[in-house]
Amino acid sequence: MIIGGGFGGLAAAVELRRHGISDVTVLEKADRVGGVWRDNTYPGAACDVPSSLYSYSFAPNPTWRRRYAEQPDILAYIEELTEREGLTGLVRTGTEVLGAEWDESTGRWQVAARGEDGTTTTYDADLLVSAVGQLSRPHIPRLPGMDQFTGPAFHSAEWDHDVDLDGKRVVVVGTGASAIQFVPHLQRRAAHVTVLQRSAPYVVPKPDRAYSGLHHRAFRRLPLTQTFGRELTRSLSEQLNQALAEQTAFTKAFLLAFKLHLRHQVKDPTLRARLVPDYPVGCKRLLFSNDWYPALSQPNVDVVTDTIAEVTPDGVRTVDGDVHRADVIIYGTGFLATEFLVPMRIRGKDGRDLHDWWAGGAHAYLGMTVPGFPNFFLVYGPNTNLGGSSILSMIECQTGYLGQAASMLADGGVTRVEVRPEVAERFDHEMQERLADSVWTSGCASWYQTPGGRVTTNWPGQVREYRERTETFEPADHLTATEPAVQPVGQP
Repeated sequence: MIIGGGFGGLAAAVELRRHGISDVTVLEKADRVGGVWRDNTYPGAACDVPSSLYSYSFAPNPTWRRRYAEQPDILAYIEELTEREGLTGLVRTGTEVLGAEWDESTGRWQVAARGEDGTTTTYDADLLVSAVGQLSRPHIPRLPGMDQFTGPAFHSAEWDHDVDLDGKRVVVVGTGASAIQFVPHLQRRAAHVTVLQRSAPYVVPKPDRAYSGLHHRAFRRLPLTQTFGRELTRSLSEQLNQALAEQTAFTKAFLLAFKLHLRHQVKDPTLRARLVPDYPVGCKRLLFSNDWYPALSQPNVDVVTDTIAEVTPDGVRTVDGDVHRADVIIYGTGFLATEFLVPMRIRGKDGRDLHDWWAGGAHAYLGMTVPGFPNFFLVYGPNTNLGGSSILSMIECQTGYLGQAASMLADGGVTRVEVRPEVAERFDHEMQERLADSVWTSGCASWYQTPGGRVTTNWPGQVREYRERTETFEPADHLTATEPAVQPVGQP
């Protein structure tokens, strides 16, 4: 049983089928596959990883329209992959998983899911895989007075396309990865845009371009041309990963690129001063855009750095007393990345609640397995996100590891697999020790950290290291059993 029909869940289904496991079901709460690329339909939505690398190694796409693929093309790629790999019949859409509980007497998971008609169905699963990702639940800050605003208000991941933005006054809350993509489009339509910035992002040029017919012919007839681009991108992105985890020559290069980019595109020194971050490069997500700074420089855009005091019926008031009038409010405030698996309730052995186990911050061995939760795997779990590079590379490592474990279960040699507590504890200690010296703990507040300061999202090394550590499933690191446990007579 796989929870989630995005990139991670579909890759897990492909890998399990390749290991000869045919009884695979993917439960997806939406009406179609696609994950974040189905949900994020805001104007300008695109990937900030080159498309040659933001695709699976087993499914290259020679028809990408741009070097950095846009949302419609990525969603089309996911849907085509689902069809080509024969996964369509495995996916049950409109089915939201509420929770799962390990049944010790049978050695199986009981998975409760709610259908579109509101009824709840319980499924049995020998193996349970959560692939809901880290960026699936929008974060809207709780601001005083939000309920009294009289106009439309929505999060960028839940874009309301029925709202006419032409000629409107729009207040945008947030300056993250989504905002830098949709604000330039918004600026061209709205009468006025007020951008409420809590902290300025580092933004560097995006070397994007449209692929020509010559590119497409080369990718089809000489696949090595696209493979070369993929491997070159992989190599450069690994340097970016390292530069964002620790100070390297690349770090200085990105800082210089940011300064030159800002100075070249923003001529007004007052505005430019507002757009300089007050934290080290990499502490928050590094962003790529060619039109963010030009959009902010337009006469119908204001960048406000004062803290929000409250939302009023006709806008947003900041602590300086100014009320920024708005017909529409759009929240570009990111996702609840550190709240893994919420709102599902997962209970393992002895009724152990996973959220209680993660009270101090989510953690899992290799980001995939948790002591006390047999036959349970996470895809894109804790500490597997990247500061740079493609998360699909990490997902392929995880699903390969999962496939090996699933084969052991399918072969009948063992009936359950559970990471040893000491192995998981040793791994978590290593992660937090390495992350403590990273730029992500250098003082800024970001979605990489819990409120307590624990980095639960990011991997502290390169993809190459992660690939090496997940290449072989090690039975010695796990507790295994060969028969389902039998409850003693008379015991509950």
